Amino acid sequence: MEQRILRRNDPGCKKADWYNWETQKIDDLKSLLFIQEWIQQTIRENYKDVDGILKCPQGVEEGVWKYEHLRIFCMELNRLTVGLQEECNPACCPQMTATEQWIFLCAAHKNPKECPAIDYTRHTLDSAATLLNSYRYFPSRVRIKESSIAKIGSICRRVYRIFSHAYFHHRKLFDTFEENTYLCRRFTMFVIKYSLMAPEHLIVPILNEPSTVSSPENVVDKDDV
Repeated sequence: MEQRILRRNDPGCKKADWYNWETQKIDDLKSLLFIQEWIQQTIRENYKDVDGILKCPQGVEEGVWKYEHLRIFCMELNRLTVGLQEECNPACCPQMTATEQWIFLCAAHKNPKECPAIDYTRHTLDSAATLLNSYRYFPSRVRIKESSIAKIGSICRRVYRIFSHAYFHHRKLFDTFEENTYLCRRFTMFVIKYSLMAPEHLIVPILNEPSTVSSPENVVDKDDV
């Protein structure tokens, strides 16, 4: 009889026992959330192996692969947001900026407007979670409608602004977080790999490339309005 591996963290378990179960091959993962479980397993095995983490397994639909990665990016970004709350507040960061040249308008309001960076961050992650869990756009986690693929790019553009604000205005916190997660590096390589963002919008030089900071502007996605 096949032995079943329990993949769960029991209430009250010690930190040393967190995720303390055997790794499995993707073909051995039987749950409906097997793609998410596979991605999270590869991250835990070696978060610095970005190429390996982003490599789509054979037989997995590319749209689903992108969708599941974006869900995980948003979940992991909550950890950065918790850190930002310690020093990013309306007094020191009254606008969502990335250097003095980029000011982002928050689309969570009836009419897009400026709002404090920490509020913009919360609003962006909340709206991303709402959209990614929308039955209208993403009714299934095993097949993504072609008409919904464009929503992935829209979410990526807005989520990336959290990285850019942290990098340019909370650098020490960003560097510590990035060293322990490689999250911005992985996100950048993800959007490049799948052409989800224009190169000129990737202003954090995380891949040892020069920053492409352009002229000052207020930015809001047309599909956010």
